[in-house]
Amino acid sequence: MDKVDGVVIGAGVVGLAVARALATASPFGAREWLVLEAADAIGTGTSSRNSEVIHAGIYYPHGSLKAKLCVQGRHQLYDYLQKNQIAHQRCGKLIVATHASQVPTLEAIQAKAHANGVTDLVRIDAKTAKSMEPALECLAALHSPSTGIIDSHAYMLSLQGDFENAGGLVVFHANVESADCTPEGIVLHMADGTELMTPLVVNAAGLTAPWLAAKFNGLSAEHVPTAYFAKGNYFTLSGKSPFSRLIYPVPEKAGLGVHLTLDLGGQAKFGPDVKWVDRPDDLAVSLEHEQAFYQEVRKYWPALPDDALQPGYAGMRPKISAPHEVAADFCIQGPAQHGVKGLVNLFGIESPGLTSSLAIGDAVRKELHF
Repeated sequence: MDKVDGVVIGAGVVGLAVARALATASPFGAREWLVLEAADAIGTGTSSRNSEVIHAGIYYPHGSLKAKLCVQGRHQLYDYLQKNQIAHQRCGKLIVATHASQVPTLEAIQAKAHANGVTDLVRIDAKTAKSMEPALECLAALHSPSTGIIDSHAYMLSLQGDFENAGGLVVFHANVESADCTPEGIVLHMADGTELMTPLVVNAAGLTAPWLAAKFNGLSAEHVPTAYFAKGNYFTLSGKSPFSRLIYPVPEKAGLGVHLTLDLGGQAKFGPDVKWVDRPDDLAVSLEHEQAFYQEVRKYWPALPDDALQPGYAGMRPKISAPHEVAADFCIQGPAQHGVKGLVNLFGIESPGLTSSLAIGDAVRKELHF
């Protein structure tokens, strides 16, 4: 049986950030670290199906991991992107109230953001908002100058490079099927029959992390949450976008509404909506929701032309709370919680996981006492 010093399961943005943090901060010098990825490339799951937004940390409950790690991670991420010359833009966003009933909500959002350490959020009136974005129609707005956009694939490639430069290895087509937690270490059983012994495992399998954790013999079932899946459809805009900033409506219960985001080339897309589904691979764009997109977008951009939206792609939020429940916080579950030496499970790492990725890496490192 082969033995290595540590394994991260999953080569999405969070898995790569965790692997980088562990490999570059090892207290024992050079170690043999692996990232095991079932797919044939990095970032093929949730990491490649999102809005590529750098979040400021506005919406999350005060004291939550989402709030703390988003704000911490945002500062770290901008520094990392600048240092490594990775394409990004601090374009800012407007959170808009399009109905009188939503205007008081802006004050509550600003107060929550301030409590989270986001102190640069500015309340603006409709005239100011329109001067910033002439195509926009709203009654009032909040301006978040710290929000940005990122080339997430270039970022993941850089994380992979850092990990490999520290001696780590990313292995593709490496599907972990189960594990045995023993006093000598954790034995991983691979789909091809290979067995691997290691003292340290981080389960960063994203959408399937709870399913995988349930197959770790020695981990009590009470520590494995139920996996839920919230699908988000995206539609792209044909033609040039009239907006230079991101536009977000006042948030909905399970998401941030059908918002407008931009890529680094200025192309606009709308979404995601929130549709609860039974399978994580239900990723076809649901065309029956197209008219609902027009209706939602025209609340803040009434001039959206007919036939301007084209099906884009769909993403999947790795939820650990049911549709009728309050959205769960990030779950970074280490030995102190479940009692299995050397194991950290990452559950429910949805948005703002990309923004928080470097901070999540630091949090996992601390769980393992690095």
